[in-house]
Amino acid sequence: MSRNKLDAETSPYLLLHKENPVDWRAWDEDALNEAQGSNKPILLSIGYTACHWCHVMNEESFADPETAALMNELFVNIKVDREERPDLDQIYQTAANALGNNGGWPLTMFLTPQGEPYFAGTYFPKEERFGQPAFRRVLQEAARIYREQPEPIANTIARVQQSYANLWSRDLRGQIDAGIVDQAALNIGRRFDVFFGGLTGAPKFPSFGLVELLWRGYLRSGAEQFAQLVQATSGGLCMGGIYDHVGGGLHRYSVDERWLVPHFEKMLYDNAQLIDLLTLIWQHNRLPIYRERAEATISWVFREMMVEQGFASSLDADSEGEEGKYYVWTEAEIDVALAGTFAKKFKSVYHVTREGNWQGVNILNRMGPNATLPLSEADDAMLRRQREMLLAARQKRVPPIRDDKVLADWNGMMIAALANAGNVFRNTAWTTAAIRAFEFVERVLGDGDRLYHSWRNGKRHHIGFADDYAHMARAAFTLWEATNDKQYIERAQAWAHVLNDHFWDGQNGGYFYTSDDSDPLIVRSRMVFDQATPSANGVMVSLLGKLHLATWQNIYRDRCNALIDAFSGEAPRAYLSMASFFAGLELVITGLQIVIVGPLTSPKTHELVNAVMGRSLPNRTLLVVDPDQPVSEGHPAYGKKMENGQPTAYICQRSTCSAPITNPVTLSQALQLPPRAAGQA
Repeated sequence: MSRNKLDAETSPYLLLHKENPVDWRAWDEDALNEAQGSNKPILLSIGYTACHWCHVMNEESFADPETAALMNELFVNIKVDREERPDLDQIYQTAANALGNNGGWPLTMFLTPQGEPYFAGTYFPKEERFGQPAFRRVLQEAARIYREQPEPIANTIARVQQSYANLWSRDLRGQIDAGIVDQAALNIGRRFDVFFGGLTGAPKFPSFGLVELLWRGYLRSGAEQFAQLVQATSGGLCMGGIYDHVGGGLHRYSVDERWLVPHFEKMLYDNAQLIDLLTLIWQHNRLPIYRERAEATISWVFREMMVEQGFASSLDADSEGEEGKYYVWTEAEIDVALAGTFAKKFKSVYHVTREGNWQGVNILNRMGPNATLPLSEADDAMLRRQREMLLAARQKRVPPIRDDKVLADWNGMMIAALANAGNVFRNTAWTTAAIRAFEFVERVLGDGDRLYHSWRNGKRHHIGFADDYAHMARAAFTLWEATNDKQYIERAQAWAHVLNDHFWDGQNGGYFYTSDDSDPLIVRSRMVFDQATPSANGVMVSLLGKLHLATWQNIYRDRCNALIDAFSGEAPRAYLSMASFFAGLELVITGLQIVIVGPLTSPKTHELVNAVMGRSLPNRTLLVVDPDQPVSEGHPAYGKKMENGQPTAYICQRSTCSAPITNPVTLSQALQLPPRAAGQA
């Protein structure tokens, strides 16, 4: 029996706290009513399963009877899983920033009974150390401030509300032109580490959206400086310790600038974005390492992240109370696991030493000159077998906790990544997995045209957020391009209409994060800035542009233009935070569409499709049109037919289409970006 009110929850993070002596509640109307009825302030603690310091604070303070007694005496205590309630996390992280705190997790907020923040912190130690006050002292001071300082609290609340207004309620419209896309790429490039890739400094996050903008800059201009920054970053992600070389999958970030020492948690959304990025680069340079890492990452997803046909959220950084213990090796452990093989070769390739490279143990990595060049066939086969042996040995260890809740937005990202990679690499198993996951999310999180955000153990929670609709709509559109099954584009359209009907800001434009029929909070956020995942407003610029090109319906063009206009004034100032917006803006400006007219079952039609998928074209929209079902009247490809009875491709930009192309080699050459040096394929 739970010692508090979290036992009815399904979030693995909340359930980790159900035996705490703290009288925890989930965020709901009853908890808020209790705070208001007792005139007690609220202690709001926000974290997530894979958060190392969340576990530390739980063990030190929340499991401690004396600390819990003080919390219960002074506060109404509310525990929130930030992945289950990203709306609350967004609001109170922003409040923490307004109060002079950098935010992060665990987030420790003190609120009035009405939910208004007046004091902010993150991790607090049980006893005072490293210049941080003891948590019990913080509890007493926060309670005292609430009792004795109503006027300063009112001033603090007003300051936070002004921050909300400046960030989310301000008119962000302004002038914008096509040149801003190039300028953004240049500005981003100046902030990147020319030696190791990624944004300069540490800790270093993958920053997938920014890397994609640099890659887009290379494809537009042919400037090798952009390609070098992308290759330095992708090389670090593929060869550094941030990648799990034994089991596959990317860890969340690196604590150093060289990508060697990761924070060991694994997130579904990071790995979806990694698959997308590696696929996009591979389409251009065909480097085997990018395909290998995409394959290994997808294998990890299928092996460790499946929840029925959907995908779990994350794997914890810790096992047996130690961060990274599951993933690191001593030299002796390597020797034992690889007994009977050429272990010396493995240790040389993966930099294994007796001393180790981190706290006396080894984080496997392949960093160094020429690391991305292919190995000999014999060495590659031997190392693959050795990695399989290490994986078998590692699976005998105590694994990290898996957060197995299914989130609509993160699943949408993985579905889109699998559908696209399956199409590019011609791997039907990946496409099939994407289809099944899509059907699963629709079944467990769908309600007509509406979505819920989270599902676990047969229960779904909270009406969907804008990110859920945007990422699932993108997944649907990607599946439509991969399968040509019209049910997917119809689903993408339906979810876009829900966003327009229930999330659109009629005053300033753009999509609110929460719908007009969700439970009211102290503020309704409207965010264009990307976080660890692309924002709904950024994603929808691309999706609305694609829906217009695919259907030629003006409703999508007009809403896309209004969405761009809504945030155009912010774009010159916040390019580092608006990668998905800039990607969508370039797509709309380019207006690239490849229309293939031919029987859907014809091998020659598929050869043309494969030619398109073989090129790195982040702005393209692909339509495969049956000759008996032409595109809509008014579409630039309206009336285009097969040439001499052969499946035929037309490259269209805005309202103009190319001459007919029936040869896949000719089509591939016509789509080449940027032109390659002489002698390159």
